Amino acid sequence: MIPVFSSVDVMSTALATAAAGFGTGLSLIVAIGAQNAFVLRQGIRRDAVLAVVGICALSDAALITLGVAGVGAVVVAWPGVLTAVGWIGGAFLICYGTLAARRVFRPAGALRADGDAAGSRRRAVLTCLAMTWLNPHVYLDTVFLLGSIAADRGELRWTFGLGAALASLCWFAALGFGARLLGPYLSRPVAWRILDGLVAATMLVLGMSLILGS
Repeated sequence: MIPVFSSVDVMSTALATAAAGFGTGLSLIVAIGAQNAFVLRQGIRRDAVLAVVGICALSDAALITLGVAGVGAVVVAWPGVLTAVGWIGGAFLICYGTLAARRVFRPAGALRADGDAAGSRRRAVLTCLAMTWLNPHVYLDTVFLLGSIAADRGELRWTFGLGAALASLCWFAALGFGARLLGPYLSRPVAWRILDGLVAATMLVLGMSLILGS
């Protein structure tokens, strides 16, 4: 006898798969990292927040799409590319962490905009792109790991991927636009010293780990 599935059963299965993708994606994104630290700082400064959030969310969506499409096997097959990305990304994070460390000793500079608005936005966009695409862990976690989990969902793998992409959008939007609520607590230079100190430590540690792990 051929089983008959109602539209309610199909919808429930799809929602459960999307929810699983949302939870899996969130678990991979919500962690102390260079990208999150950068989005948080931009959100607190209210500098190019929409552009930064958009880049992070769209980049994750693109990487998730590649993973669900099965590109993860290609990424693993080219370890030399990941090694090169690790060295470049590690060097970039160390440079950014060094600049953040300098701001610890010049807190007044952190409270004012860096040059004109267009120049500041351009720097934020380029920095965000570098932090997103020069991190080899992004390819291993998002493309390979999440893609492998999605493959187990069969025909619903794209629904799983959609849930993961939605998690990325929600997280970065909440982090970027919600960070402005911390503004009143960061009105004093000493607060920015602490924030920049945390950012510097995060970037330097992750940069060194990328280089040593490559």
